[in-house]
Amino acid sequence: MTAIADRRWDRADSALEPLLPLEQALERMLAGLEALEPERVALSEAHDRATAEALTALVTLPPWDNSAMDGFAVRAHDLANATAARPVTLPVVGEVAAGHPPPRAVDPGTAMRILTGAMLPPGADAVVPVEETDAPRGASLLPKRVRIRTSPEPGAFVRRAGSDLQAGAPLVARGTPLRSADLALLAASGHGTVLVHPRPALAVLSTGDELVQPGEPLSPGQIYDSNGVALAAQARWVGAEVSSVVTVGDQLDPLLDAVGRASREAHLLVVSGGVSVGAHDVVKEAFARIGSVDLWRVAVQPGKPLAFGHAVIDGRRLLLFGLPGNPVSSFVTFELFVRPVIRRLAGHADPLARITRSARLGEPVRKDPARRAFLRVMLEPDREDGLIARLAGAQGSHVLSALAAADGLAVVPEGVSSLEAGAQVEVWELEPRIR
Repeated sequence: MTAIADRRWDRADSALEPLLPLEQALERMLAGLEALEPERVALSEAHDRATAEALTALVTLPPWDNSAMDGFAVRAHDLANATAARPVTLPVVGEVAAGHPPPRAVDPGTAMRILTGAMLPPGADAVVPVEETDAPRGASLLPKRVRIRTSPEPGAFVRRAGSDLQAGAPLVARGTPLRSADLALLAASGHGTVLVHPRPALAVLSTGDELVQPGEPLSPGQIYDSNGVALAAQARWVGAEVSSVVTVGDQLDPLLDAVGRASREAHLLVVSGGVSVGAHDVVKEAFARIGSVDLWRVAVQPGKPLAFGHAVIDGRRLLLFGLPGNPVSSFVTFELFVRPVIRRLAGHADPLARITRSARLGEPVRKDPARRAFLRVMLEPDREDGLIARLAGAQGSHVLSALAAADGLAVVPEGVSSLEAGAQVEVWELEPRIR
C-alpha cells in the first residue's frame, strides 16, 4: 500500500499567504550573519571547532632522515653480496636512539645500531631490520659485531626528510572543523595553539501546559517533554554549547520571564511549540516584546509554521527561533534551519554542508505537492551495491518511533505528489549510532 508522508495536509493553505521556499527562508536567516569572534586556544581545546585562519606547516616533516625500523644503519654498498647463505659481518660502532643525535658517522665497512624514529647517522644510506641479522631482539646489550643476511637497496627503511610535509605547506583551510587527525598534524608541524571560533551558546525552551519533565508523574492530559531533550542533543551534536533547557506553560507572562532568563547567556534561543495559529500560541508575541520577529509558513513537510527574529540583549545579538511543537516537526526544522545558523556562527566554511546519500525508495510514497518532504527512512544495501531507503514507520509529525528508527531524511521536492518504489532520492544522513 502506498505510504502517505503526512496525512494532515492543510486544506486552508490556498487562503493564506504563499508558502516560503526553504532556500529563501535560509537566505533570510543567514543574510549578514557573521561567525562569532575567534579566540586562540590550545590544541587540546580545539577539537571540532572551526579554524578562523588558514594554517601551514611550521616545520618540515620528518625534519631529518630517520629510521622506520629497529635495526642497523649501514652503507648499502657494503652489503651488496649479503645473503642468508652468505651473511656479511660488520663491526658495530655505536647506537643512536630516538631523541638523540648520532654519536658518529658510519664509516665504510661498519654498522650502527639504530632504533625506530632515530636520526640516520652521516654516511649511512639504508637500515637493515634487526630480524635480518643475528642480533638479539628486544632489550639487549650493544653487540660488538653483527651478521647481516640481506642486501638492502639505498634508502631501505629510511624515512626521508620532508617526505610527509615541507615547511610552509598548507594544512587546514579557514573554516575547517578540526578532527583528531587534524590536531595531530598541527601538533607535529609545530602549532601549539590555533585561532578558532567559539561554540555558539544555545538556550532551549519547550512550551505547553501539557508538558512534564521526563520521569515525573503524569496527570490526565499531560505528556513528557521530548522536544527539550532532543533539541539540546541536536545542538550539542552540531557543535553548540547548551546554556539551559527549560519547560514553560502557554501563558504570556511566564513565557516572557523564561525567555528573558534563557536569553542572558545565549547566542540563540530555540523555542518549540506556540508558533502556529492556535488560541494559546503566544511565542511570537513573547519574541516581539524583546525584539523583532517574523512568522513564516515554510514549504516543508513536516514543519510549516516557523518564527525567526532578532533581539539585542545587553548589547549582544540574540537570534530567535520558534519551531513547531510536534516532536518530529521540531526535530526536522532544527535540522533544516537552526543547524545551518549554528554552523555559520561557529565559523564553518559551508554552513549548509552535510553528509548525503543516494538511495532508491523501497516503497511508493505520496506527499503534499506544495511542500518539500523529509521522509524518515532506514537505509539498507540492495542487490546492485546501492542503497534502499525504506520508510522507518508512519510519517505523521507526532511519530517519534519512526524518527528514532531512521538513518536519514529522504528528500522529495516540491511539485511532486508521489513517487513509485525504485525512484531515486537524496537522503540526508542523521546522527549515526556508530561514530
